[in-house]
Amino acid sequence: MVDNATKSHFEPTKALIEEARRRIAPFAIRTPIIESDTLNRLVGARVFLKPENLQRSGSFKLRGALNRALQLDATAREGGIVAWSSGNHGIAISYVAKELGIKATVLMPREAPRTKIDSVRRSGAIVQLYDKTREVREEIGARIAQETGAVIVPPYDDPYVMTGQATLGAEISDQVAEIGCWLDAALFPCSGGGLVAGAACGVRSAMPGTAIYSVEPQHFDGMALSLAAGERRTALCDGTSICDALLVPTPGELTYPVCRDHLAGGVTVSDPDVVRAVHFAYRELKLVVEPGGAVALAAVLAGKVDVKGKTVAIVLSGGNVDAEKFASYLTTQA
Repeated sequence: MVDNATKSHFEPTKALIEEARRRIAPFAIRTPIIESDTLNRLVGARVFLKPENLQRSGSFKLRGALNRALQLDATAREGGIVAWSSGNHGIAISYVAKELGIKATVLMPREAPRTKIDSVRRSGAIVQLYDKTREVREEIGARIAQETGAVIVPPYDDPYVMTGQATLGAEISDQVAEIGCWLDAALFPCSGGGLVAGAACGVRSAMPGTAIYSVEPQHFDGMALSLAAGERRTALCDGTSICDALLVPTPGELTYPVCRDHLAGGVTVSDPDVVRAVHFAYRELKLVVEPGGAVALAAVLAGKVDVKGKTVAIVLSGGNVDAEKFASYLTTQA
């Protein structure tokens, strides 16, 4: 349990991570670690891939959603959950709510991918669409919580959610150690920072010397800018990105300090880099990975981090993508 006094400055400890692993184990899959001889040859490294697109709900987000929801008491469960999400967090929340018999309302931007909106609804959650240009999702969520008694479960800036994501880093470390290896580096997709902050703690609790990197879409690189500046910064958000899951402009208040303390740096990838990675995952790994879920692979393929001669882990964080859009990426010249 996380004490309220620690919420303003929180870091998942090894004990909390292990508690979370036990808590979510009946529901979450221990996704495999896989390798590609082709990828290893291309980048001159030994690369372990963690396909969280195979996780229940289609992304790593299930871990944080489970860790939060499973700690709600009976009164809180009666009020239900309210969350906001561009897609994957909402899908995870709706899945968890259905499994636990809890009501859920998910706020989603009108331009969210149709497959993600439909996935949330299929699990029985209420979807409330909002206009990002005129409405503030946090304000809508707070109003719903006040009116219904629902518990707000944010997508990243929450100690329970961050600890749930930390289970992914700990799991990677265990699986790599079981093979008899030690990680020199690990790369994680990043938006608000919940995954990379939590997973960094999970990896480094077992392998403290591992260099952790965040990977963001070009122009939506709030974490990389913040790490370079030594304080939270907001990305320019100039133009668009196909990585709809990674468009938060500013790192979280809780996640940034953890990343500042544990990350070796942050890198960015372009849309063409990401398309190449989506191609590679489909062609060589036989996996469907959404653009936002492929950015860590994109960074390795594009040489954004020097991995030559090293042992590296990368996370494929999600696979919830519209079929038509996915087909268009495969027909685009990578």
